[in-house]
Amino acid sequence: MRLKELGGGEFPALAGPVGELEIAGISSDSRKIRPGMLFVAIAGNKADGAGFIRDAVERGAVAVVAGHATEASVPVLTVDHPRRFLALAASRFYGAQPETMVAVTGTAGKTSVASFTRQIWAHAGLAAAQIGTTGVVSPTRNEYGSLTTPDPVALHALLKELADEGVTHAAMEASSHGLDQSRLDGVRLAAAAFTNLGRDHMDYHPTMEDYMAAKMRLFDTLLPKGSPAVIFADDAWSAKAIEAARKAGHDLRTVGRNGDFLTLKRVEHFRHRQLIEVHIGGEIFEVSIPLAGDFQVANALVAAGLAISTGVAPKTAMAALEKLVGASGRLELVGQTGQGALAYVDYAHKPDALENVLTSVRPFTTGRVVVVFGCGGDRDKGKRPIMGEVASRLADIAIVTDDNPRSEDPATIRSEIMAGAPGALEIPDRAEAIRHAVRLLEAGDTLIVAGKGHEEGQTIGTTVLPFSDHVEVRKALEETKH
Repeated sequence: MRLKELGGGEFPALAGPVGELEIAGISSDSRKIRPGMLFVAIAGNKADGAGFIRDAVERGAVAVVAGHATEASVPVLTVDHPRRFLALAASRFYGAQPETMVAVTGTAGKTSVASFTRQIWAHAGLAAAQIGTTGVVSPTRNEYGSLTTPDPVALHALLKELADEGVTHAAMEASSHGLDQSRLDGVRLAAAAFTNLGRDHMDYHPTMEDYMAAKMRLFDTLLPKGSPAVIFADDAWSAKAIEAARKAGHDLRTVGRNGDFLTLKRVEHFRHRQLIEVHIGGEIFEVSIPLAGDFQVANALVAAGLAISTGVAPKTAMAALEKLVGASGRLELVGQTGQGALAYVDYAHKPDALENVLTSVRPFTTGRVVVVFGCGGDRDKGKRPIMGEVASRLADIAIVTDDNPRSEDPATIRSEIMAGAPGALEIPDRAEAIRHAVRLLEAGDTLIVAGKGHEEGQTIGTTVLPFSDHVEVRKALEETKH
């Protein structure tokens, strides 16, 4: 493909003879450059890609795109937004993507909404996939991943693979980082959704307003005008999301108790399921969702909104909700003690999410709520005492332990959590903290092990050690039976 075709006419710098160069591939990682490829120099938080131009050229780059002029032995084209160029160029280079793409943003619920949307589509007989924090799921694969929103080149290579294998519908998560860094700019969206907003990523976004603005880029920049915008209507930030979608000229579709597209009229909580009444137009549906927690009802409604907005009949979507399987590590029931105390693993690693999950299990907990949690290192430090306060207020027993300390001193992280959690237990070793919590369980109790969810490793320093909350909970439960 010629270089000028990668820009699609949006970048004047590609005009002229240099635009005729044949490009064999594209990357922003100089280590992945092979002869004939284009290197896009991205300015990151830790390093400027311009510093790797020489390495890219030595590896065979025939041209470079950068945000500022620099000398090299190959043509260097300057553009105002290299990240956006990379995303659009990757989209054009790989070309194919599933015919119907949707994206969901918000602080919590993205993984569940993407998973539920895929499941509803599949129930309707469509070849569907999901992309996000837990990896990639399609009719032919179930691959673990780690990035909520992959880099544009990896993303578009994946979308082409999915399209080539016959996937027609795909739901993906849109993180604030991914949106802010233009990673989704080349995705052809049919619809988009917003779940909620709570404190997160304050190490990246200066304020909550900046964080929200990054999320809203999905609606004000990426979603084509007039497309369905599915907004959960019952969150404190819903009004701002509704305003952004309306201002962008989208087909606004709100869901929830205050929703006018899917209106939630009634919820009855049971131990392993919830009975809900939903009004869609003039129709009334009673649906038994096989998942616990008010937030899962919200996620199911957003997913149904996306599925219906992309052609699934309401009756089919509501029937699919009765067969939902929860996403890995999202209020996932791992097992129970001989006395019937339930043990869940949940990905909640921010204040609102922890509050939601602890509140959600209270209606069916006749005994005590026990929580084991920590906070990650090299991330928003301000949320640590807030997380401690939430746990000590909503749980009967709170145990503070290590999460992914990364380069920080684990004891310092725990002390900052404990400052907001007087009376909490502190057990540094996460496996021992889980064992201790399980040994405390009595009939009617509920245990939540929060923070890592689906993750299969614990990052200490720069080393990722094998660790799974699921495995440790199961081992601890098994020990109680002997």
